[in-house]
This record gives sequence, structure tokens and C-alpha cells, in this order.
Amino acid sequence: MDMKENQRVIQREAAEGEEYGNGNGIDQINEVEKTKISLLRAKLEIQDPSSKELDDSTMRRFLRARELDVEKACTMLLKYLKWRRNFVPNGYISEAEVPNELAQKKLFMQGTDKNGRPIIVLFGAKHFQNKIGGIDEFKRFLVYALDKLCSRSSQGKGKDKFAVIGDVEGWGYCNSDIRAYLAALSTLQDYYPERLGKVFLIHVPYIFMTAWKIIFPFIDNNTKQKIVFVENKRLKATLLEDIDENQLPEIYGGKLPLVPIQDA
Repeated sequence: MDMKENQRVIQREAAEGEEYGNGNGIDQINEVEKTKISLLRAKLEIQDPSSKELDDSTMRRFLRARELDVEKACTMLLKYLKWRRNFVPNGYISEAEVPNELAQKKLFMQGTDKNGRPIIVLFGAKHFQNKIGGIDEFKRFLVYALDKLCSRSSQGKGKDKFAVIGDVEGWGYCNSDIRAYLAALSTLQDYYPERLGKVFLIHVPYIFMTAWKIIFPFIDNNTKQKIVFVENKRLKATLLEDIDENQLPEIYGGKLPLVPIQDA
């Protein structure tokens, strides 16, 4: 199928109203993707029958993460299914499994951006290495938060991504936790592909760039394109380009109070 024909297919299916979410408004699945999804599903079900529970939207996210390569997407999904069974055997992470991470009060969720993506606010200066629960509790906390975000994002028709405001004001070496940062990247990129819509890094102190230089090479190119460093003098104006004032947190000039992740 050439590019012009593919475009005609997309336009025809848009008219028919077959809608799938990519987090940027309503996205239309095209004929090429439908074929790839069918091939991927058939291949997966032979190797892991539990894949029958996966919907087409999930299939497409993993396909897109591997540039529609069925073999690579299959490998990625098989890894995901095995990880999910082992790491989240109950199907979810409870608050009782992440008490030390919740106690840091560093993660909040409230509002949506102009594309309907839920917004999560992370305060980097409130994160400290978890010396009680260790890296395992931190990983559980990641899944706890990401599952909440994904559940919230799936409620919006045609929207399955989320936005992040990463506030690193006051961040210092005591907050530097490279092992945790790399674990977060790995979890997001390997098990939650095509979920991240945009990241706003705000109030960035110069000292933070020392940690940034270490983790930057581990960020895939697709994710790098979604990260925006916001100038302090243009903070509110930049956020308002993507977030309406009535959906913006009060602390950034908006109208919504912050809600702790466990209460969202």
C-alpha cells in the first residue's frame, strides 16, 4: 500500500468514525494497523493464551512502540505479560504495599490537559531513596501510580495517554536517586509504551542537570521529544498552552487544588 492509498484509507475510516486513542484527541486506526493487530494477536495467542484479554488499543500501543514490527512487538508483549503476572499477581498494587513511598507525599493527580490527558504532578525534592522498602517498593509505587493514571486516561474516549508536571524546585544531591530514576524509565518504556503524552520539567535548578546528564542517554528518542524544560519566567504561559486555567493546579496560577495520588 503506497502513501496516498494509506491516506485515503485513514480518511475513509475517519468518516466511518472508528476511533482509537493516542492521547492527542481522536485518532483513527488505519488499515495497515488493523492488519498488524490481527497478525500480532494470532502470534501472541499461540505463545501466551492470556493475551486474549488484551484489547486492540493495547496491541496497537506496543506495535507503535516497535514501529509496527510484529515480531518485535510480540517479543515486547510477551515480556510484559510475564512481568505483569510475576510483579502484579493480584492485578493491582495496594496502598498497603507502598506505605513508605506514599509517606513522602511527592505525587499528586488532578485535572486534564487540552487533549483530555490526566495530569500528574511530581515534586522531585520530596523524593528520597527508600531505605526501608528499598527499590522493590519504589517499583511497586511506580506501578501503583501508572495504573491509576492509565485507568483515568482510559475513561476519556480516544485518549490513552497522560501528562506530567515534574517540579524539581529545591532538588539537591540528597534527592538524587539514579537507580530509582532508571527503574522508572525502564518500567515506563518497557511496560507502559505510548502512554506518556508530555512532560513539563519546571523550576529546574542547575544542580539537577548533573543527574539529568546521567539518565538522558537511557531515554528513548520518542520519549525525549515529549520532554519540555520550562523557563521560570514563562511558567504559567507555557503550561496554559496545553492546560486550561480551570484544569491547572493552583500553585501554578490555575484553579484546581492538588490531590494526593492515593486520594485521586
